[in-house]
Amino acid sequence: VQLQASGGGLVQAGGSLRLSCAASGRTFSSYAMGWFRQAPGKEREFVAAISWSGGSTYYADSVKGRFTISRDNAKNTVYLHMNSLKPEDTAVYYCAAGGTIATIGYDYWGQGTQVTVSS
Repeated sequence: VQLQASGGGLVQAGGSLRLSCAASGRTFSSYAMGWFRQAPGKEREFVAAISWSGGSTYYADSVKGRFTISRDNAKNTVYLHMNSLKPEDTAVYYCAAGGTIATIGYDYWGQGTQVTVSS
């Protein structure tokens, strides 16, 4: 599966953004999907994940209550709704596809989309 992330940009602290990740291929609905991020000088970190059906989700503690992951299998797209953004959310955000909802072990990765939160 090929993944294409979009929706990043510059936003003020407290603002919102919605990231999208469009997938190619007919098997999108069989994959768990995840969002990760990498800030300058830091390692890539897990942000959120959703099961193939959308029935289960999991979040990093740092974004819980502010970010929401969702998916539309009819559109082969997964979303990351980001609210109450903080400067520390600034990073390149990546989407990934894997066999199970998890924080690691994803098989396919998209290119990143830059999110910059100004204070």
